[in-house]
Amino acid sequence: MTPTKTILAAAAMITLSGTAKAELIGPHPSRAESYGVASWYGPGFKGKRTANGEKYNPKGLTAAHPSLPFGTLVEVSRPDRKKSVVVCITDRGPFTGRAIDLSQGAARRLHMTYLGAVPVKMQVIGMAE
Repeated sequence: MTPTKTILAAAAMITLSGTAKAELIGPHPSRAESYGVASWYGPGFKGKRTANGEKYNPKGLTAAHPSLPFGTLVEVSRPDRKKSVVVCITDRGPFTGRAIDLSQGAARRLHMTYLGAVPVKMQVIGMAE
């Protein structure tokens, strides 16, 4: 893993909550790239519990995925804009044909909040402890 990805992954975990401590542990065995459509969910869910039990923070760098284990770090990128963000899977969904639902903070980093949904590339880069 490159130093930049390590720093981004650590930043993603620090953003989750003030008390959370995370450490990047070895590369994930499934480093295959996948493509799909990402959407985002925002302030209306603030403070509500995610599927892993944490309170949702719209400013965090988190995401919902239908099957990846909680704590999986995923690099989500928009190839058309050369933007990417590392998110931690904390919730389940989407269940409507999209590949991943991003927090508002992650969506802002990808410059997609005004669009709602965009094509993305996703790559698992590791697990948060």
